[in-house]
Amino acid sequence: MPARVAVLGAGFIGARHLKNLATMPDVAIAGVADVDAARAHEQAAHYGTTGYGDWRVLLERERPDAAYLCLPPCAHGEPEEALIAAGMPFFTEKPLGTTPDLPERIAAQVQARGLLTSAGYHWRYLDTVDRAREIVQATPPRLAMGYWFDYVPPPAWWLRRERSGGQVVEQTTHIFDLVRHLLGEPQRVFAAACPARLAQHPEADIDAAASATLQYPSGAIAVISSTCVVHYPCRIGLWLYAEDLVVECREFSLRVERPQGTETSEPTVDPFLAEDRAFIHALRTGDRSAIRVPYAEALRTHRLVMRVVEAAQS
Repeated sequence: MPARVAVLGAGFIGARHLKNLATMPDVAIAGVADVDAARAHEQAAHYGTTGYGDWRVLLERERPDAAYLCLPPCAHGEPEEALIAAGMPFFTEKPLGTTPDLPERIAAQVQARGLLTSAGYHWRYLDTVDRAREIVQATPPRLAMGYWFDYVPPPAWWLRRERSGGQVVEQTTHIFDLVRHLLGEPQRVFAAACPARLAQHPEADIDAAASATLQYPSGAIAVISSTCVVHYPCRIGLWLYAEDLVVECREFSLRVERPQGTETSEPTVDPFLAEDRAFIHALRTGDRSAIRVPYAEALRTHRLVMRVVEAAQS
């Protein structure tokens, strides 16, 4: 029998996971829930399942084998705890929350139950990132420059700090996860943020820009900067600098420059599909080896992001 998987959250990222899950012959979509019931029904009808305006009703009626949490950052907590209490494996999108404490509590419960989990840091599944990791392990960088320079996304919740956590928490977390993956855990963290209001979004209370400096035990430095004031995604990625080496790691490309020449490549895998396949494979077989970011690993990135937020505030 196919695994019955429910999707909680029918927005942009929920729709992407639904599309992937629908391609898998060993998966049946058990239902779709969203606070916007019309959106839930629309997505559910597209995949021949049932839509719900309340995820609790979905879980009670459908009793799926697993669930995907594709929720705004502020909506995390109760759904995870309900799934853990039911012993139900889950995939959660990043970020894990907007505060330090909640993900710590969830992680402890997940560990106590030995529950199967995965988190949506999809860059980890890129073969170009695998290649970048090989290169920097052989030639350790001395400097990394990370960026998430983008526009304000459409959801209204994104503009409010208590709902999204701000750009560093909601978007740039991907870059912090990438720098952790490539360079390890930093020893020191410094940060500053620009709280200037966004003229086109007077209701916003998030920072217009932020920058963090991370220092590693080796002495290497990473500077990760964010802004949502530009009108398009003009610079997103991580640049690494070592002796006679520049590695430019973006979501859709990898560029490696050396004195003898330049190597460029593009991913050959869809990282969203890869992370979904890894989770479903683990759900079906019990083999978790293909899951690159279980909840505990995502928590380590969340801890780093929370250190950056705290440093910017203090």
